[in-house]
Amino acid sequence: MTLNTQTFYELMRAQGTSRRSFLKFCSLTAAALGLEPAYANSIAYAMETKPRLPVLWMHGLECTCCSESFIRSGNPLSSDVILKMISLDYDDTLMAAAGEQADAILNEIPAKYPGEYILAVEGNPPLNEDGMYCIVGGQPFVEKLKAVAANAKAVIAWGACASWGCVQAARPNPTNAVPIDKVITDKPIIKVPGCPPIAEVMTGVISYILTFNKLPELDSRGRPVMFYGQRIHDKCYRRPHFDAGEFVQSWDDEGARAGYCLYKMGCKGPTTYNACSTIRWNGGVSFPIQAGHGCIGCSEDNFWDNGPFYKRLSYVGAGLGVEATADEIGLIGAAAAGAGVAVHAGLSAVKQYNRKKPEPPVAPKGDQS
Repeated sequence: MTLNTQTFYELMRAQGTSRRSFLKFCSLTAAALGLEPAYANSIAYAMETKPRLPVLWMHGLECTCCSESFIRSGNPLSSDVILKMISLDYDDTLMAAAGEQADAILNEIPAKYPGEYILAVEGNPPLNEDGMYCIVGGQPFVEKLKAVAANAKAVIAWGACASWGCVQAARPNPTNAVPIDKVITDKPIIKVPGCPPIAEVMTGVISYILTFNKLPELDSRGRPVMFYGQRIHDKCYRRPHFDAGEFVQSWDDEGARAGYCLYKMGCKGPTTYNACSTIRWNGGVSFPIQAGHGCIGCSEDNFWDNGPFYKRLSYVGAGLGVEATADEIGLIGAAAAGAGVAVHAGLSAVKQYNRKKPEPPVAPKGDQS
């Protein structure tokens, strides 16, 4: 079935957007996706020829922080995504319709566009008491989730709640809240974790699907590699201080004022995969580590149960072949993509370790045993 909707370009032209402004938008979108400038032509072609993408955005157990983040996207603007790039047919937070009128859309769109719409899910379903801990339109959310997902082209799991379970699934989890992949098992799921995810990551995922008519490359956990392919630690501007053994020892000490590494204050950057240190937040202005607070690892599974947030990591073995704790060994060389050296604690720690290392016993002269 072919969608009978305007293309993105047709809608922009109808609203008075010039060709120059349209091409500029495509170039900025390519940059936001981390693509080479040449891909701007591919984006322009997609916007000119492909119909707007139907999207149903459902909410389970959550705090709406993903929606709050999404509407703050600066490039592309969330207004452009919602009003021009996609056809957001259902979102009980943003839509004007309410009650039975809104609920009817969850039946109409899957029947009208089978296999051609995207289901975006914010929050997760609770399974205890037959799902009665989250009711939407008089039905358990878990039942509606399964029904709407049945004809979807793909599913996007917005945020840590939908991706991993987040605080609702943290111990002792009285409602038996679960991530959506425990309920939806027969559809491709794109996990976009974070509490909340970065706004431009959210709009970037949608832009990629619309442009290339396929899902982005995913890692082994189901996350888009373009945004979750590196640890925050790998691109953090405080990384040189980590390598030099310069750490904040207590809040507001001289090291904190000098911008030293926050690893000893519990920063989870060495084990967290996200784009915070590159894309950053609020239009690229800052991110938690830049603001003086360590990463809490909100894009990783079970981050609420992996705390406490202010306890230093004792093991940083993820990523670059480090096999020992940072407290035991200050500098460890490891092959990285066949070249280079991964430095992982600090030269000062090495010197201290070597000073404490006992000298081997020397045999007395004449003793050949």
